[in-house]
Amino acid sequence: MKALVISGGGSKGAFAGGVAQYLLEKENKKYDMFLGTSTGSLLIPHLADNNVPKVYDIYTSVTQRKIFSNNPFVVKKKDGREYVSINYFNVIWQLIKGKRTFGESKNLRKNIRRNFTKAEFERLRQDKEVIVTVSNLSKNRVEYKSIKECSYEDFCDWIWISCNYIPFMSLAKKEGFEYADGGLGCVVPIREAIKRGATEVDAIILEAENMEYNKVLGKNPFSLMVSLFGFLLDQVEFHDIVEGKLSAINKNVKLNLYYTPTKLTENSLVFNKKLMATWWEQGYVYAGERIKQQQEAKDPSPK
Repeated sequence: MKALVISGGGSKGAFAGGVAQYLLEKENKKYDMFLGTSTGSLLIPHLADNNVPKVYDIYTSVTQRKIFSNNPFVVKKKDGREYVSINYFNVIWQLIKGKRTFGESKNLRKNIRRNFTKAEFERLRQDKEVIVTVSNLSKNRVEYKSIKECSYEDFCDWIWISCNYIPFMSLAKKEGFEYADGGLGCVVPIREAIKRGATEVDAIILEAENMEYNKVLGKNPFSLMVSLFGFLLDQVEFHDIVEGKLSAINKNVKLNLYYTPTKLTENSLVFNKKLMATWWEQGYVYAGERIKQQQEAKDPSPK
């Protein structure tokens, strides 16, 4: 059983789309199981449906407005770099309303339902296993929601919840519990794919393999908080990868890892259409180079 796993990573999901396109179209890979966290959960339903053009259009036309109904960020540019600052009016308005998060992502919820139809949902349930990762904050545990165990409305909700990077996006309440971004507990669900019977796993990890770089920390308390959350998620991701590798070795599972070749962005909550289109192309090219390296490692003899 083959599985495609896509990590969390916000706007960097465009790079994962390019990698997945190469694997599906050039390598003709057929997957039985698709698992995603956060941005990965947005990608996998369309990839499972083999609808690459649709997901490409989604990821290269997304804007902040399509994600946030109340955007806590102001994106500024300095010395050719983008960074985020607090949108004081929107954040104060959230506090006045008694909300516990700085922003709201209800527009993302609407867009998920608009882009992923009930007909597509019913078609996928027949022969594909599509699983999204969510964090149950009430029970302090990670949960995995399968398309085969959900109604259409519930599955759309779980995709949305998997993407809710609190405290900057919505805190969701469902089935009596409070939920948030799956990446808070599991950024790369490799181990879960293996537990569910995968014998070969292709995992797209939206971070550079070598994390040793000088991170630019925020210049104000709000942007510093974004940086600190990024640090914590990097540690969770590293743990997930180590755990996944050990599980693959113990279960004799073939594991192929696809990292980003460089650090793509300091803030994955900034959605720049031009950059995301570039990252998609980079992912496609990188996947071809990575496959070539794998083949050369198997057969190092000169041609």
